Amino acid sequence: MKVKQSDVLFDLLETKYHLYNRQDFVEDDPISIPHQFSKKEDIEIAGFLSATIAWGQRITIINNSNKILKMMDFAPHDFILNHATSDLKKAEGFVHRTFNAIDLRFFFTSLKNIYEHHGGLEAAFLQQQGSDNSISNFKKLFFSIDHEMRTQKHVADPLKKSTAKRLNMYLRWMVRKDPQGVDFGIWNSHQSKDLMIPLDVHTGNVGRSLGLLNRKQNDWQAVEELTANLRNFDSKDPAKYDFALFGMGVNGDTNAL
Repeated sequence: MKVKQSDVLFDLLETKYHLYNRQDFVEDDPISIPHQFSKKEDIEIAGFLSATIAWGQRITIINNSNKILKMMDFAPHDFILNHATSDLKKAEGFVHRTFNAIDLRFFFTSLKNIYEHHGGLEAAFLQQQGSDNSISNFKKLFFSIDHEMRTQKHVADPLKKSTAKRLNMYLRWMVRKDPQGVDFGIWNSHQSKDLMIPLDVHTGNVGRSLGLLNRKQNDWQAVEELTANLRNFDSKDPAKYDFALFGMGVNGDTNAL
């Protein structure tokens, strides 16, 4: 494994962060979905739904996310608060990989419960922020109403060793105060220093190449290790290096490794 000296590695991470953390990153990424809105609740609901289905080809993720928005008449917050049972029929026939109409209907229903009775998504994620339990506790709340067991697989649980990649990505979107305006930073009750890296095959492989990650499995323990090492370079905003690691991995930008 190649291990770079800390000063050289810091320069590399900062250079690649500034290269990829730019507005033109938005267009081809699922984060483009919440960027269609300006109202806080619309942003966080659209972001949550697009992050939930953010696996597979990015163009397919974006297309299917827009299909969900169309079902909601491009007014996510209003739809979640005011939809009737009959409106759930709009989800009929929807499918994204293993996420189907059954799952989507429940997500609409659970989000309504969260906004009506639990203060919305920001409050729902606030419990024990910065620990694996914050996401696990959110999952318990999300599935605290009647649901089909099959839908539980679409909300990750770090206590079951999951990387919770999509939820950590979503939290990055909502929490990071991004000078470039890619991430939104609209959740003021959370802090960037507590964010965890959204670990996937790209960030994992590049992290290992740089000596930032020794663990071979992509699991929650690997998320903790990689994030801890990145905090050595920016203790206040370690998740910003997701742009560097993901960008280098997905774009084959490995000349500096």
